[in-house]
Amino acid sequence: MKDHQNPLEISPLFLILTCFFITCLLVSNIIAEKLIDIYGIALPAAVILFPITYIFGDILTEVYGYRLTKIAIWLGFGMNLFMSLIFVITIKLPYPAFWSNQEAYSNILGVIPRIVAASLIAYLAGELLNSMVLSKLKVITEGRWLWLRTIGSTIVGQAVDSLLFITIAFLGSISLDSLFNMFLAQYLFKVFYEVLATPLTYLIVTQIKRIEKIDIYDRDISYNPLLLWRRNDESKSI
Repeated sequence: MKDHQNPLEISPLFLILTCFFITCLLVSNIIAEKLIDIYGIALPAAVILFPITYIFGDILTEVYGYRLTKIAIWLGFGMNLFMSLIFVITIKLPYPAFWSNQEAYSNILGVIPRIVAASLIAYLAGELLNSMVLSKLKVITEGRWLWLRTIGSTIVGQAVDSLLFITIAFLGSISLDSLFNMFLAQYLFKVFYEVLATPLTYLIVTQIKRIEKIDIYDRDISYNPLLLWRRNDESKSI
């Protein structure tokens, strides 16, 4: 396996995984307007897809390291912001008299600044923390117990993600009891989702490492989320 990973050496498979990662994020934000009922608990439809972004984050970090995964996370942030701006523009554009779906279109794709801010902040903090925790645990465990890294990083990342989103989006508009129940329901569902997906994560990680012939360990790197390209960071591989 490779001993070093050049900062500019991005494989086609990494790009494919990043595309799926960002697509899951964008689609999650679109379908979040739909509410679903799970055993009497009302949840946004995004809960069926958004946890997959954490699974992709785990896979990218485990195989390619924190440095490259950080780039994928920031790309997701940028594309999410771009999508929101396009929604605002298209809703504001004039429409012909025979167009009768403007209200429905606005209801689904309309951008509420507070919700968008909550979503962007929660996503960025949660995903970066998830990747950082998994990266550090991989070095500490010397590459053993992948299940511990994926579940442990998700427990931390999803807690921050869910707490930030629920608090920023709804604090002051609903009771504290409802706020806590909403947070707890989403958080437990997302963590349970990750646990169920662990065998699949193992399979995908094993196959990608075999194909790419790399297994990155983030030793002596900067975890500063704002440093995207730093050549003196060396992610070691064995």
